[in-house]
Amino acid sequence: MKHSVAAFLSRHNFPVHTDINTVVEAMLYDMDQGLSGRPADEDMIRTYMNPPEKSAAGKSVITIDAGGTNFRSCLVTFDEFGKPSIDFMEKTKMPGVDKELSKKEFFDKFAENLEHLKDKAENIGFCFSYPMTITEDGDGILLGFTKEVKAPEVVGCHIGKELSRALAEHGWKKNVKVTLLNDTVAALLAGAAAPDEGKKYSSYIGFILGTGMNGAYIQSEDPAYKNLKKQIIVCENGKFGKVIRSDFDIAFDKKSVNPGTAVIEKECSGAYLGPVAYEIITSAAKEGLFSEKFANSLLELDGMTLIELDRFLHAPYSTNSILGAKAKDSADENDYETLFQLLDALVERTARLAAAILSALVIKSGKGVNASEPVCLLCDGTTFYKTYKVFGRIEGYLEETLVKQRNLYYEIVSRDNDITLGAAIAGLIEK
Repeated sequence: MKHSVAAFLSRHNFPVHTDINTVVEAMLYDMDQGLSGRPADEDMIRTYMNPPEKSAAGKSVITIDAGGTNFRSCLVTFDEFGKPSIDFMEKTKMPGVDKELSKKEFFDKFAENLEHLKDKAENIGFCFSYPMTITEDGDGILLGFTKEVKAPEVVGCHIGKELSRALAEHGWKKNVKVTLLNDTVAALLAGAAAPDEGKKYSSYIGFILGTGMNGAYIQSEDPAYKNLKKQIIVCENGKFGKVIRSDFDIAFDKKSVNPGTAVIEKECSGAYLGPVAYEIITSAAKEGLFSEKFANSLLELDGMTLIELDRFLHAPYSTNSILGAKAKDSADENDYETLFQLLDALVERTARLAAAILSALVIKSGKGVNASEPVCLLCDGTTFYKTYKVFGRIEGYLEETLVKQRNLYYEIVSRDNDITLGAAIAGLIEK
C-alpha cells in the first residue's frame, strides 16, 4: 500500500516529505528581497509599531476581529493593574462571504455590526486579517482579499478612514481613532503583553494557521534595509510561491475565487485543505487506488471539508465522518489504509510547511541564541492546534531545524482571547 500511494503522489508531483530547509532558505531570500524593496512574493509590510513598554491600565478600547468567516467585536477594559476584561462580545458573519458587496455596502455592514458598541470608546483596535499596506498613522490600505471574501471595490481603500466615515453616517458622536493590524500582529502583541511569570523572551513572533495562514516578527534596525527602524513586520507568508505545486493544488486553484494567488496558503491552511483533499481522493478513485465499490462511493462526493478530513484521520473506523460512513459500507482493509495514507500525506505537508515558515521567522528575527531567552512563538488557529498531528509534528520539525541544526531556541505559547487582547493593545499604542 505504501508503494502504491507513494507512486500515485509522485506521479502527481506531490512530495511525500517536503524538504523543510529548502523552503526555509527560499523564504529567507524572498523576505530579504521584500524588505529591500525588490520584487518578492511576500509583501513584508512595515507596521510602524512595536510592543508597548507600559501597560494599558485604566483604559478602554473597542476591538474588532474581522477575518475568515467571522466578524467579532467587543469592548476591552484594562483595570488599574492592566488586567483586561471583555464585555459586549458579539459574533456575526464576515461581510462579503455569502455574496459580493459594493464598497458602501461592505462598510455599512461593518457599522451595523458595531451598533452595540456605539460611543463606548474613542479608540478602535481593528484586526483586519487580509493583506494591507500599513500607513504611519495606523491606517491600512487593502491590497486584496483572501479567504474567498467578495468585495472588489474595497481593494485599495483606507480601511480605517472608510470605517470612521461609515460610523459617523450611522450616528456615532465620538470621533474614533482606528488602528489597523492583522491577526499575526495581534498574536505577537498578546504574547509580548503578558509573558508568564519568570519568563524572559528575546523576541516575539505571531503565527496563524487556521482558515488562513500568516506570520509576523520583529525586525531589528539594519543598515542593509533603507529607512527601516526596529518594528513589527507582517510577512504575508501565505503569498509565498516558491514551493512545489502538485496537480491537486493546481486543479483546486483553478476553481478558487482568486486563481494563482496565496500559493503556500492554499497548500496548508484550513480553508483549502478540504478542497485539495477532494482533488486527491477523486483522482485516486479514478486511477484505481481503491476497490471498485469504494471508488464509486467516493466519486459520489461533491466536495470535502477539513472537518470531515480531520474526523476520518482521528477515527478512521468511526461512522461519524462522511468518509468513515462511506468506508463502512463499501471499503476493504486496503481501502482504509490507502485513504488514510493519502490524507495523512496532506496534513504532513501542512506541518512541514508551517515549520518552515516559523523557522524562517525565527532566523530572520536574529534572536533566540540563548536557551534561557527563547523567541516566543504565539501561535493561533484551529488548523495548528486541532488538525490531526499537526501541532506535534511542527514541534518536532522545529526542534530539528532550529535547535539541533542552528542552535536557535524558541517556545510555542498560547493565550486565551489572544487576537482580541492584541487588537486592544494596538488600539491604544500612540502614533
